[in-house]
Amino acid sequence: MTDFALDDPFDRRSRLPRPGGLLRAAADSIPPSGLVLLGIFSVQLGAAFAKELFAALPPSAVVFLRIMAGALIMGAVARPRLKGLSWRDWAVGLGFGATLALMNLSFYEALSRLPMGIAVAIEFLGPLGVAVAASRRRLDLVWVGLAGLGIALLAPWGGTEAVSWAGIGFALVAGACWAGYILLAAAAGQRFPGTSGLSFAMVASAVVIAPVGITTGGADLLRPELLLIGLGVGLLSSVIPYSLELQALRQMPKRVFGVLMSLEPAAAALIGVLLLGEILQVRQWAAIVCIVAASLGSTRAAGSG
Repeated sequence: MTDFALDDPFDRRSRLPRPGGLLRAAADSIPPSGLVLLGIFSVQLGAAFAKELFAALPPSAVVFLRIMAGALIMGAVARPRLKGLSWRDWAVGLGFGATLALMNLSFYEALSRLPMGIAVAIEFLGPLGVAVAASRRRLDLVWVGLAGLGIALLAPWGGTEAVSWAGIGFALVAGACWAGYILLAAAAGQRFPGTSGLSFAMVASAVVIAPVGITTGGADLLRPELLLIGLGVGLLSSVIPYSLELQALRQMPKRVFGVLMSLEPAAAALIGVLLLGEILQVRQWAAIVCIVAASLGSTRAAGSG
């Protein structure tokens, strides 16, 4: 099976450039911390482009375009193995794919109702919860309290802000799915070689989301300009960051990786300001800082244990 971590960037028979090898060769010239930061900004650029598509397509249709594009590209680079799978392998792979579909659908529904920085900050409670549950230190109560303070600061108590309870709800569902995604990704990594488990999950995710996406998107899904943007969203949101993160994890401790990933809500807020004109209030920035600090603290505590 092929994956993104091929040492030879050329096919030995044809001597033509091989996508996975070229990506590896390019990534080798960038320090691992740079790979993580590039992956973070790639994801948020993809989210910004996706949000721009909401004017033409509903979130569920945009999710379908993103996942389908990612599945086609990942399937071509790392074809999922189907032969010899046990029923447990199928269960893990299909569960992984269904969770991936629901996570993206919930996040895009949140993104259609919330500024990017706020949606990502709330969604980030998912991996934060996984980190806290794995650590079980008294100090973790501080990080839970900080995260709770962040949510309290984001909540539209007065009912007049550009933040809806429905958006917060969708973001929380996305965060819960992200927690499940982390656990299922670890299980898939033990049962599938290389990135074939992720490829399997993305194909399964595309099958799960297709009925909803096609029904809501209709004939607009065939518009060339929307298909092209959807392809770009899939590349920026899935293929590029997944491959960069995989390469970075081979060169750096997981604790350092987790610390860098904790910056993602801040990166989302910055992209939202620069590309979408989403100006946040001081209280909302403070909420994002609380959640980032909680994620950083829990990650460092888990790594020092």
